[in-house]
Amino acid sequence: GSSRRFGANKLLQPMAGGEPMGVMAARHLLTAVSRGVAVVRPDDVELSTALSELGYRVVENLQPESGMGESLAVAVTASLDAGGWLVALGDMPWIKPQTIAKVAERLAKGASLVAPVYKGERGHPVGFATRWGERLVELNGDRGARQLLIDYPNDLELLPVDDPGILLDVDFPEQLAEAGFESLSGNEFHR
Repeated sequence: GSSRRFGANKLLQPMAGGEPMGVMAARHLLTAVSRGVAVVRPDDVELSTALSELGYRVVENLQPESGMGESLAVAVTASLDAGGWLVALGDMPWIKPQTIAKVAERLAKGASLVAPVYKGERGHPVGFATRWGERLVELNGDRGARQLLIDYPNDLELLPVDDPGILLDVDFPEQLAEAGFESLSGNEFHR
């Protein structure tokens, strides 16, 4: 996204301890997967560099205004040889690494679609088995892969977790303070 509502590149916003939001979220994802693909805007050199240093393959979305679906299609196209995909967002830094690992584990054990649920609400990351690759590369628009989850409810495994971070994204600077989460150290939130 363009971080218009945030007023600056929110993925570079320092979290407690100084780590940028997008890097923090990306680091948490790498605790559960062997490799990652990060999709960035063409002009986002600082974030691209930081994610590359973490070990991500960084690819540019040349049409970022096309929405999240386009970014997801770019990521899947860049990783068609993957054994499945975990879709995580850079503006959701408070997802616990254990939650990411649980979603990845369910996918590895044969689930077709997996989404964590906290207090009845579905969140991120969402896991997609390889059978969805062709559908994912055709995505565009702001809805991302949400329509697949709606169209195939019998394929969707809902995974209950004790993790409010699966629902918390950052669109405005005030949300950082309102969320009450300053940092994640190890596996626990600090308020």
